[in-house]
Amino acid sequence: MSQLDSIARLLEIKDSNINFFKVEDLRTVRSGVVYHFKVIHARLSYQLFRCPHCGFPSLIKNGTTLTKLRLTTLNGPMILLYLRKQRYFCKSCQTTYGAKTPIVEKNHSLTRGLKSAVFKLAKQSLPVTTIAKIVGISASSVERILYHDFQRPQRLAKLPEHLCFDEFKSVAKLYSFIALNAKSHNLISILDDRLSKNICAYFENRYSLNERLKVKSVVIDLNANYQIFIKRLFPNAQIVIDRFHIIQLVNRAFDQLRVTTLKQLNDKHSRIYKALKINWRLFHKDAEKVDDSKTQYFRGLNEYMTQQNLIDLGLSASPKLKYAYEVATKFKKQLKSMMKKSSA
Repeated sequence: MSQLDSIARLLEIKDSNINFFKVEDLRTVRSGVVYHFKVIHARLSYQLFRCPHCGFPSLIKNGTTLTKLRLTTLNGPMILLYLRKQRYFCKSCQTTYGAKTPIVEKNHSLTRGLKSAVFKLAKQSLPVTTIAKIVGISASSVERILYHDFQRPQRLAKLPEHLCFDEFKSVAKLYSFIALNAKSHNLISILDDRLSKNICAYFENRYSLNERLKVKSVVIDLNANYQIFIKRLFPNAQIVIDRFHIIQLVNRAFDQLRVTTLKQLNDKHSRIYKALKINWRLFHKDAEKVDDSKTQYFRGLNEYMTQQNLIDLGLSASPKLKYAYEVATKFKKQLKSMMKKSSA
C-alpha cells in the first residue's frame, strides 16, 4: 500500500475515482497571524459514455477545474484538499459537465466529513466558537452547518397553555426574542428582535383571541416591557417570574453588601477579609448542602475548617451582613419548597 493510499484511508476518503499525487506544507500570513496548512493534491476523473443532459454518447474531456476543499483536522494543522475535477463537453448539446464526488456536496468547499465532525462536537453541548476553533472554520460556518435544515414554525396547531418568554444575544450586540412551551420546552417562535410591537403583531396575526384566552401562564424574567403586553395578548394568563432570576437578584443584592463590607475592613490580610474575598462562592451555597462536620483545607486562609466555620467567620465581620445572609438563605429555601409543592 502506498503512502498516498494510507492518507486516503486516514482521512476516510473512500472515493476510488480520486487519485492522490502529492502532499505539501503551506504557510500563509493573514493580519499578522501565521497559519500552517497541510495541502493534499489530488485529481478526480472517471469515464463517462453518455451526456447527463441529452443522453447521447458524445462526451469528450474538456480540461480540469481546481477546487479547494476543507477536510477534518487531525489534532494538528488544517488540512486542505486541492482537487482537480475533470470537465466534460458534449458535442451534441454543447453543454459542459463536471465530475462529482460523494465526499462533498455540489458547490460546497466543506466536506461531509468535516460537517459530521461539527455535529459530533455539537452533541457534546460545546459553544459554536469552541467548535469553530477545533475544526478550524469560522463560527458562522458552524452555525450554517447546524441550522441548515432548521425551519421556524409559522404557527402551532394549538397554542400551549403555559408559555416561556425570553431574549438572547443573537448577532453582535443585537437581541432576539424566543418563545417556548413551558412544559415540553419545545420551540414556538424566534423573532429577529425583541420589540414589543413586533411580538404583539406575531401573536395577534397568527392566533385568534379565543386561542390566546386559553393561555393560563407566561413565565418571564424581570423585564417590565413583557408585563405590559402580556395582558394585552393573553388576558387570562398569570404572569410568573422565573425563579432563576429571583434567586439571581437575591444573590446580587447579598454580593453588593458583601463587597461593601470588604471595603470597610481596614486589615486586608485578616482571616475575615480572606474568608469573604476568596471563598465568596461558599456564601451562595444552599444551606442544606453546607457541610458542618467534615473539615477541609481552604486556600487563602491556609487553614483546615468546616464550610460552616468559614461562613460563620466571614459573617462575623458585620451584623448587617449576617442578617442579610440569613434572610437570603431562608428566602431561597422557601422558594424551592414552594416550587416542589407546585410541581407535585
